[in-house]
Amino acid sequence: MPKVAVIADSLACLTRELVERHRIGIVPLSFFFGDKVYKDWVDITPSEAYELFLEDPESWRSSAPSPMDFLEAYREASKRAKNILCVTISSRLSTTYDVAQVAKEQAEAELPGIDVEVFDSQTTTAAEGFVALAAARAAAEGKDPAEVVRAAEEMRDRVGFLAFLDTIRHVYRSGRIPKIASQVGSMFNIRPILTISSGLVHFVGVARTKKSGVERLLKIMRDRVGENPVHVAVMHAYALEEAERLRDRVSSEFNCAELWDTEFSPLMGYNCGNGTVGLAFYPEG
Repeated sequence: MPKVAVIADSLACLTRELVERHRIGIVPLSFFFGDKVYKDWVDITPSEAYELFLEDPESWRSSAPSPMDFLEAYREASKRAKNILCVTISSRLSTTYDVAQVAKEQAEAELPGIDVEVFDSQTTTAAEGFVALAAARAAAEGKDPAEVVRAAEEMRDRVGFLAFLDTIRHVYRSGRIPKIASQVGSMFNIRPILTISSGLVHFVGVARTKKSGVERLLKIMRDRVGENPVHVAVMHAYALEEAERLRDRVSSEFNCAELWDTEFSPLMGYNCGNGTVGLAFYPEG
């Protein structure tokens, strides 16, 4: 039995295969469509959620995470280990970290002898997923809690994230730019490239076409990883064919020690729009 059980929120975009293989507990976040609540990756797949979004974007809205969802995940994890590490999306992008902390206090009162640590990944999407994977892999090796946290910290400092948006029209929902700016940018076919640093999303460039946007993504990643073996997750928001082409490019142009693909959580796609593609990556060594 491992000394540490690892949990992540569903914004980490981990595939079910990775979750099962590495025994990572997933806390599903929720969204509303009309008057119905859906749990991310549980009640609905990302593709199905994007179909709802395209059907009626104005009826689609995100929901604050629930302490009860985290508390239930802590209860389940406590059956596997006395120490629990919960990896969350950046606390500067979401209240998820704070909610997980509230649930931690409840869990430690309810479950004597259980120690919960909530870890701010300072990133999101599959970059957060790589942080959780690093912790889970260290836990599977029998590392003690301090070493598992250290593995997560080291990955947090190494992993990168890039996304190319097919449209800027929905970015105003993130609070990053005014709605009118999104509308004007969409009219002029401005397509942003985003990254994360210091826990916040930043613009790193724009492109006019999907082809030039993808080339820019690959160039930025190449500049960061050089010739080193690289671990990569290819992500997409309801753009499977484009993600498959991007994965083929990554596979052929980089020395991949690990390569997998996943869908963006619809809670992220809500701000980015369908058609978004992205990369999470880190070099070995």
